[in-house]
Amino acid sequence: MSSESERQPQTLSKPAFDEKEATELVDRVFGLKVSWIRPLPSYDDQNFHVRVLRSKGEAEGADEYVLKITNSEDSQEPDLIEAQTQAMIFLSAEGFPSATPYLTKDGNIMSLEPRGSEPDNKKYMVRLLTYLPGTPVAKVAAKLATNPQIFYEIGKLAASLDKALTEKFHHPSVKSLHRGQFIWNLANVPLLDRYIYALGQNQYREVVEQVIEQFKEKVIPKLSSFRACINHGDLNDHNILVDCTSPSQGPPQYRVSGILDFSDMSYGYYVFEVAIAMMYAMIESADPLRVGGHVLAGFERVVPLTAAERGALFLLVCGRFAQSLVIAAHTALAYPQNRDYLLVTARTGWRHLARMAEAGQAAVEQLWFDTARAYGPRGDAD
Repeated sequence: MSSESERQPQTLSKPAFDEKEATELVDRVFGLKVSWIRPLPSYDDQNFHVRVLRSKGEAEGADEYVLKITNSEDSQEPDLIEAQTQAMIFLSAEGFPSATPYLTKDGNIMSLEPRGSEPDNKKYMVRLLTYLPGTPVAKVAAKLATNPQIFYEIGKLAASLDKALTEKFHHPSVKSLHRGQFIWNLANVPLLDRYIYALGQNQYREVVEQVIEQFKEKVIPKLSSFRACINHGDLNDHNILVDCTSPSQGPPQYRVSGILDFSDMSYGYYVFEVAIAMMYAMIESADPLRVGGHVLAGFERVVPLTAAERGALFLLVCGRFAQSLVIAAHTALAYPQNRDYLLVTARTGWRHLARMAEAGQAAVEQLWFDTARAYGPRGDAD
């Protein structure tokens, strides 16, 4: 990125390494021989799933990694990428299912590398991260309709993760997480005014415009009353992996096996994280309005919300819908070849946002809070 104050979605230049170039990159930078490689879907970076041959003297077999090539603009912020990577290392050591980096041949966690065929000398930050097993929540959503316990666990995980980062993560690079105008920080919903033109004559545009105005009026003035923390910032249904832990005969039971993509980390507020997790839990849910209550219950088992934070939840969830839908539409104009992935939330997101607006804040909150209450009494907020 250029600078956080100037960053706009269209400035991001997504890498375009082919499989041969990615294979050579793994060999040159990390000293590993690739035996198998395939591209993974991504938003504005480039990811490859790779298997590598073990070194001599090790047991036969293959190790699996994700080669992550950061877009050229974000690659100009090494302190930010270091903070994200050090947070992953820290969380893994704390027992969270987070990937960790494989060091370069020089013993570093990342390396700034050119793409040989590009004439403009762009460079990209390259990391090799351990591959986490599991299936994205989005792919098993239909099976979760009768088993909402996993959403309770996701809520607990979200709160525990933010709490651990805020209270225990003290790496010097953490200061880079103060990302004032970062478009994906929930505090910056008002910045969507710049990009709403991308919606064209979308029938739901008016709903988004109303969300932005209500956010400015009712949420922004209350930010100072929310409890600050470090947010993961993108616990969506593609960034949370689950494993099935139940016998094949009974109903499926799942546990979280992986947390992906720390590129949206920033300083924010505890209530931001739960709102983001609640919104993305809705995307593929058969009961989208109620599912947020399960996430909320899990989150409040670890970090109970204050009255002011609970009162802002509805508009925060709506605000995240607006961010996802507007920024995706805007980015898809710049990268039409990645349109299907960019607009994955939009397939159901517009309908869910409209349904929330139609039901109204009071009715949706009652559904969330009643669902959460069924898990037992909440503790007192700090």
